[in-house]
Amino acid sequence: LDMRKTDILQKYPPLMENVLQILHDFQNNNPRNFLSQKDLAMIAKYLNVTHGSIYGVVSYYTLFSLTPRGKHIIRICNSPVCHMAGSKDILTALRKNLKIGFGETTAEGLFTLESTECIGQCDQAPGMSVDEAFYGNLTAKKIMPILKNYQD
Repeated sequence: LDMRKTDILQKYPPLMENVLQILHDFQNNNPRNFLSQKDLAMIAKYLNVTHGSIYGVVSYYTLFSLTPRGKHIIRICNSPVCHMAGSKDILTALRKNLKIGFGETTAEGLFTLESTECIGQCDQAPGMSVDEAFYGNLTAKKIMPILKNYQD
């Protein structure tokens, strides 16, 4: 696995301006969708910066996680627009079907549920994303058919 991490690092010049791409690559290539302390140390050494400066970047951006997560990340939009459009019903449906709350991962490790401030698709509220895919104009009934696509 460390060989693959070395390959990721070698794709980028060792400059701090590449830190976000490197962090995303490390996290995306981890089956549990997170960055370990060992990852942060390896990246810090490569970029010749302190562990603390890498940790600061990771803790600032909500897309990064320092704890193991599910294979797929479900993000519910928490914006006022989505809230008014019924995001609470979407969240209730997810909680009922997946039996998890925000920041939790399903028992089999398939899904982690997170909240985000805005997905940037207000015209299709309420919305959620699964990994990089966006789903809008949601109703509670539409949730499980969407998630079935990720259960292979």
